[in-house]
Amino acid sequence: MPSVLVPAARWERWVDNFTTGHGGAALAVSGGSLRGEAEDGSHFTARLPFATAYDGPAEAGDFAAAAVAPGEWGVLLVRKGGFAVARMGGQALVEHKVGQRHVQGRTKAGGQSQQRFARRRDNQARQAYEAAADHAARILGGVRLVVTGGDHAAVDAVLEDPRLSSVTVVDPWLPVPDPRRAVLDRAVADAQAIVVDVVNA
Repeated sequence: MPSVLVPAARWERWVDNFTTGHGGAALAVSGGSLRGEAEDGSHFTARLPFATAYDGPAEAGDFAAAAVAPGEWGVLLVRKGGFAVARMGGQALVEHKVGQRHVQGRTKAGGQSQQRFARRRDNQARQAYEAAADHAARILGGVRLVVTGGDHAAVDAVLEDPRLSSVTVVDPWLPVPDPRRAVLDRAVADAQAIVVDVVNA
């Protein structure tokens, strides 16, 4: 079941809606998360962004107040068609780069022609990932916490660069389309959201 991303500003309303919709719910803090158990057996587990453990009161307002962006963090989005990288200071965008690369689509031709297209596509993808790694190393230098998204294999290829060895990837994973500036802006917002796993009875 996919997680739900809830902005901290909407969290109290979200909990109110859950409680009302399920005939009441009790909140408890467990394992660094906030858990809600409804009368009808439905429940949710909410985690703070940036792998932050919560140890405050079992209250929606206190939990929302703890969803604070760190002083320095980053976003890295990579797909075959492009990349976006951002360095953040709290909620402020400090530096960013969005780039598109052309990677050959699949061909229906067979035999040697197909193999040639596959080699060209692989070379283009490798060059795209190298370009993304260059910008990521420059922009994210010294940043520890990074939220990633796009294509898993593409992100892994970029993070293999030794210049990014100090990066710690934190949830949520963001399944974004080819990165553009609007996609990056949305990813920055989603990275700061409360991550909720909901099970409805």
